Amino acid sequence: MPWTFEALRAGALSEWRARIMVRETSHLSAEHRALIDEQVCGDLESLNGLGGKRLTARVKELASRLDVHACVKRLAKAESERCVSVRPAPNLMVYLTALVPMKQGIQAYAQLKAHADAVKGTGDPRSGGQIMADALIERVTGREEADQVPVTVNLLVSDETLLAGGPAPGVLLEGSAAGVGAVPAQVARELVAAGMDADTAWLRAIYVDPQGRLLATTSTSRFFPDGILNLLRARQQGVCATQYCDAPVRHADHVVPHGDGGPTSLANGQGLCVRCNHAKQAPGWSQAVLPPDHPAADGRHVVATVTPTGHEYLSVLPEPPRPVRRGQARDERGTLSCLAAPGAIARPRGRPRRRRARARPSRADLAWT
Repeated sequence: MPWTFEALRAGALSEWRARIMVRETSHLSAEHRALIDEQVCGDLESLNGLGGKRLTARVKELASRLDVHACVKRLAKAESERCVSVRPAPNLMVYLTALVPMKQGIQAYAQLKAHADAVKGTGDPRSGGQIMADALIERVTGREEADQVPVTVNLLVSDETLLAGGPAPGVLLEGSAAGVGAVPAQVARELVAAGMDADTAWLRAIYVDPQGRLLATTSTSRFFPDGILNLLRARQQGVCATQYCDAPVRHADHVVPHGDGGPTSLANGQGLCVRCNHAKQAPGWSQAVLPPDHPAADGRHVVATVTPTGHEYLSVLPEPPRPVRRGQARDERGTLSCLAAPGAIARPRGRPRRRRARARPSRADLAWT
């Protein structure tokens, strides 16, 4: 598309509008793209005052005239890619996004808007947007109220925060699209309190050593069992172990490959996203677990990665929530940290827990999950 490139070079087209030219002609043949390129960008004067929406409409009109079958095929492909996605938002919120055909999306929005207008007429104190959001959740889940939706929230929290009103924040692990990030101590307790009131809270114990390293048994299996995979996710707080990668953990990976004699254990394991796990299989990559007394380890699990260029990167696990140390707790049975779903509370309210956790820790510190 030489005319588009020349218009971009001359400043008649912005980078965004040049992208529009390429995007809206990508489904056409090279000959038809060349024709549209010349007709739209051949005269730089005609581009003056042409915004993105008008440019898109003009290119679409020319494309539909030149090859209507390609346009229909493109629309059919777009409809086949309809999906629903979720991504974390600030302040413990998420963006729930649906990519659907235009007529369906407009109809769904119109229904929610009409419902919100009707409810506002009854004196409901909520805003129109709040009513629409609540109605969407209620209709999708089949619940009478949006807040009644049961959901698993994987929360890593120390026993001091959970049981003694401590100020240390918890960590919300990736899972059920809950996102990853710190949760204020009071919010963590309220999450668990709500779960206990609904009789849906459960606790799972995780044992850690005095340095904060999670303990687990070695498996002779080629694949990591679910228990170790859950520990890997908890240990990394749901985030891929690769430096600079913020993707969620999807794969349990052997640091030293199983084919090279690497054991299937927590010490030789790491949680990676799909992309990073596949990338390290390429020639020239190598990894090793550094000893706990390494200066960069500070008692935590550290993996050294050497790239094909010879550069070395150290992946250090994040520091887990600090448990109550011996001498601080009222009893001297040990210390514990908790991973709770969907939440935890210092003073149980309402109905009792369905499952009462009564762990008797040994010399190792105790953690709950």
